Amino acid sequence: MQTEKLKVTGMTCGGCSHRVGSALKEINGVNSVSVSLGTGEATVDFDEKVTSLDHLKLAVQHAGYGIESTTTSLNPKGKGGCCG
Repeated sequence: MQTEKLKVTGMTCGGCSHRVGSALKEINGVNSVSVSLGTGEATVDFDEKVTSLDHLKLAVQHAGYGIESTTTSLNPKGKGGCCG
């Protein structure tokens, strides 16, 4: 399991964050999605053997939003904190 934090651009309302979340949830291999309008971020837990970061980015873009940056591999493969 892998967690990625995507910086999404163009979200201006609750409907926007809902559309981004729905687009990400439709991807096979995505386990959970949390979208914050306030921070402009989408946090996605997914199986890296089934889908990829590029696929997540494309889903956001196809929903009509941009990707500014990503924070890669928060808790990669279930490891936690600074001690892994």
